[in-house]
Amino acid sequence: MKISDHTRRAFLKQSAAIAAAAAFARSPLAAQVAVARPQDNHGPEPARLISLPDAWPPSARRLAMDPLRPQFHLLPRYGWMNDPNAPAFWRGKYHIFFQYNPGAATWGDMHWAHAISSDMVHWQHLPVALAPTPASADSDGCFTGSFVDDSGTAAIVYTGVESVSDPKHATLRDGTHNFRETQLLATTADPLLRSWQKLPVPVIAAPPQGMQVTGFRDPSVWRQGDFFYMTVGSGTSQGGMVLLYRSPANGADALREWEYLHPLFEGHGNGGSAKDPVDSGTMWECPELFPLGDRHVLIYSTERKVYWVVGQLDPATMKFAAQKSGLLDGGNYYAPKTQLDAAGNRILWGWVSEARPDDELKAAGWAGCISLPRVLGIDSAGTLTMEPAQQVRSLRGQHVAATIGRNPAASPSVVLPTGACAEVHAVFQGQDAVLRLTDDSGAQPWLEISATVVGDTRLLRIGERSVPMPATDEVDLRVFVDGSVVEIFANRTACLTQRVYRKVEGSLRASALGVAAVETLEAWAMRPISSDRLTI
Repeated sequence: MKISDHTRRAFLKQSAAIAAAAAFARSPLAAQVAVARPQDNHGPEPARLISLPDAWPPSARRLAMDPLRPQFHLLPRYGWMNDPNAPAFWRGKYHIFFQYNPGAATWGDMHWAHAISSDMVHWQHLPVALAPTPASADSDGCFTGSFVDDSGTAAIVYTGVESVSDPKHATLRDGTHNFRETQLLATTADPLLRSWQKLPVPVIAAPPQGMQVTGFRDPSVWRQGDFFYMTVGSGTSQGGMVLLYRSPANGADALREWEYLHPLFEGHGNGGSAKDPVDSGTMWECPELFPLGDRHVLIYSTERKVYWVVGQLDPATMKFAAQKSGLLDGGNYYAPKTQLDAAGNRILWGWVSEARPDDELKAAGWAGCISLPRVLGIDSAGTLTMEPAQQVRSLRGQHVAATIGRNPAASPSVVLPTGACAEVHAVFQGQDAVLRLTDDSGAQPWLEISATVVGDTRLLRIGERSVPMPATDEVDLRVFVDGSVVEIFANRTACLTQRVYRKVEGSLRASALGVAAVETLEAWAMRPISSDRLTI
């Protein structure tokens, strides 16, 4: 859970409002809301002065009329959200929790919101699952964590933060906060996972003895043989790392007593200086290790990006040997978590972060959303693959397709059936492929996506952002447009998530351009996941 300089200032300015929001979070109205985490506010447009509404929470009409608000991505009714937490398939239902500030559309006062689904697409919000407990280890926030099945009992392990007066006792020191981060445990017997009982003391109260860490948070737990294992995001002044712990899987000590083993994986910082060690690469957030096929995959977040590493885990030594690595998503995507679905597929969820100033977020009354579910795999070259879960296709409505004709390089186009709520599929053959989205304003393109061969690599690119992918002859693009959110999948090996804060004027047209020949260009209207656009 990263706190940017921008959001720190906003948090301090709004401390009074957040304190008032804590009372709301414990009220019955809190059951109607859900989600939260820090953001990268270095957006493409300069901040603009906005007349901010005074009322909180924002009205349903104000939220539903917002053309930038997603319609088929999961987000809270209002307030701020960030990291997905503890996704799980439990007793026939999909559950996802997420970081949430119920009192403002900016970061602060971290709770765990909760939503439930039968298909990973349509969601119902349940009451807030976790809130900070005064005078406790999570009095200043319930940060990221994971779900674990403890022999039939549902449990979550998460990071709690509390302010300490002496910086020497803090694990998160940023010039503004002195936070002590500890790992906490909560359990429930409720089959719908609505109410949780917190263990009153941390299960891991401090980092390994003698280690001067740059952070200590975001636990991920799994069972392997007779033990539970836990990874924790951390680092030193030299670079980020993932710490590995072990607990007995049976008996009274299960999930409650943990033994530190060793760093599972570590790297080097970028050499830059920053108040926040995440920005210098000396702190890794939200690590997770999981089996996939005959190998293991490690994911972690740092420098506002998410990385994957495919390798082998030695079960005897619990050492992880990397074989291949890459960038998981090159855009507004951070702090992902995974789960197994009902069929045993590995599903990835990420936080689609914001890229506009806090004043605009306050005016909107909402911030952030959860990505579409991605199915993970490993191809024959050892590369991590990602594609939208099949369940997303259930949202498809009206279909349109371009007539390619005899000249496949004739720049075909289609008008998206419902503007900024659609899926576009395009297939190109050749060197340089371009998919351009334009509206009726006559201004610059609403969005332009290119896939260009550079040497032995092809770059999936939007403006200054790019993601490398293998330089194959074919480019297969799937693009999901949802209000201000665009998720792009290319050849199952490259993803790029983009925020577009521009209202679509009239219709939105997709045109296939570039030197590459066009084989397919089609689009579907996507149905909203709620009748009132509030996704509950």
